[in-house]
Amino acid sequence: MVSLMSIQPASEALASAGMLGAPIVLFDSYPGDALSGFANTATLTVLAMFILSEGVQRTGIIQLLGAKISTFTGDSELRQLGATVGVVGPISGFINNTAAVAILLPMVTDLAERGRTSPSKLLLPLSYASMFGGMLTLIGTSTNILASDVYSRITGEAPFTMFEFTALGAVVMAVGVVYLMTVGRRLTPARIEPRRDLTEEFEMAEYLTEVVVREDSPLVGQQVQRALVETEFDVDLLQLIRGESVFLEPLGPKEIQPGDVFTLRTDRNTLVELLDVEGLDLVPATVTEDELELADRGQNLVEVVVAPGSALVGESLASASFRQRYDATVLALRRGGELIRRRMDNLPLRVGDTLLVQATVESIERLDNNRNFIVAQEIERHDYRESKIPVAVGIVAGVVALAALNFLPIVVAALLGALAMVATKCLRPTELYDAVQWDVIFLLAGVIPLGIAMENSGAAELLAELVVMTGDYLPLIAVLGVFYFVTALLTNVISNNASVVLMIPVAIEAATTLGADPFSFVLAVMFAASTAFMTPVGYQTNLFVYGPGGYKFTDYIRVGGPLQLLLGVVTTVGVAYFFPLT
Repeated sequence: MVSLMSIQPASEALASAGMLGAPIVLFDSYPGDALSGFANTATLTVLAMFILSEGVQRTGIIQLLGAKISTFTGDSELRQLGATVGVVGPISGFINNTAAVAILLPMVTDLAERGRTSPSKLLLPLSYASMFGGMLTLIGTSTNILASDVYSRITGEAPFTMFEFTALGAVVMAVGVVYLMTVGRRLTPARIEPRRDLTEEFEMAEYLTEVVVREDSPLVGQQVQRALVETEFDVDLLQLIRGESVFLEPLGPKEIQPGDVFTLRTDRNTLVELLDVEGLDLVPATVTEDELELADRGQNLVEVVVAPGSALVGESLASASFRQRYDATVLALRRGGELIRRRMDNLPLRVGDTLLVQATVESIERLDNNRNFIVAQEIERHDYRESKIPVAVGIVAGVVALAALNFLPIVVAALLGALAMVATKCLRPTELYDAVQWDVIFLLAGVIPLGIAMENSGAAELLAELVVMTGDYLPLIAVLGVFYFVTALLTNVISNNASVVLMIPVAIEAATTLGADPFSFVLAVMFAASTAFMTPVGYQTNLFVYGPGGYKFTDYIRVGGPLQLLLGVVTTVGVAYFFPLT
């Protein structure tokens, strides 16, 4: 079986491709079963939900909501935290929770900046609260949709309804929010100091400098590209100051003149070598964020997060031709709590890596529109379709209503809603491909036949027998708790969708053997699979905030471990309260 554990969830797409063949090799399944995940209703529903979420995002409604929230949060960390979890939770119930975090991350970092709060204190709660919110409705997360499909296929019962487990989800979210606002707030570290300047946050003082070209410099008359870029020195050119003018990328074609002042990113040793060889003098001044934004008085310095599914994952800045492709320069890279400010060009990029990027306003807008990245600051955009807000919200509401009232199956309602997003011009046809997280779709298509293979091979029955043995010593509710905690541990190291597919057949088999209601056991597995709090690799939203928050791996255990235990008890008792165990 292919392991999904990786610091880069985008690689799950490759792992799931291997899974397409695994059921045939391991469990002697038919090739048709191995490929059935692509036509599965869960896969199609999740694909449609990505399109619906994108349609809502393109209207800018969530950004407008964030702007209004910032007016009353002020410099109170408690109000900022309350606003963060209070917004992302409900939103995640109706648009994909991964998309919700990606949209809200810039808003939250700006809240922290305005209020002089460490972004680390807000970003981990943002991720956790999105997981709570995803458990409010059937469409909150792909895990719920997949669990419903697997349960229906195995038992022959009807799939879950839209709000079937909302009461339990609301209890879990309420308890989780209280934890984050109290105990969790104290446990969450302030890894990044409240910043006045991005150059200070990335500790760039020793790596940013200005040099002036002397009259007798051998560089005079040469093109910048040949003289300073295509050299063996570890140097990045950030801007050129010539008289009263300031120039950003592309600098390569410009001819060097005496008196030109170049702003560089380099280390002290390289700078000494450069000054000795190239006829340059050091300008004794500290380079600040304001000076890097002189070119057009705009926002030229931003943090950019490598998104899940990004084409740059596994590539380096050099192999991806980052500077040439995006007309942007990377000054530093933050990977969790590690800062890298030199020799970055050949370092393979990972999901969640945070790049400190300098570029023109236009280039930053293009980065913000690029699905490979998440720009971690709010930037002024003019392409939101605010006039479509009522339409997009109405389409999502219609999908929810049609599915909730059983007028249409959820997959049909979601596909019709996706079509309506295009028909009403909330989304353009050219935006459909980029709206879908294809790594998730391929993962679903890979794990679904693996679940089928487990059932057909008897592997699920064998595993269930091992769990059922605990029924001789434990009450039924304790066995239910065992399933929750086993799934929770599993989902912290592999994909949440893979956990559901692997554990639900076992849970159903065990429940049947014990004379219990399989539905209750499936709910425990489903909730556990969507609450991967203890590692950055268990859930995509945890990786979203890993770099921007400057977290260490152990932070997830310190904050998420107690939360995992608390919600394990709450969920187990809640399932027994809201749904009969027998």
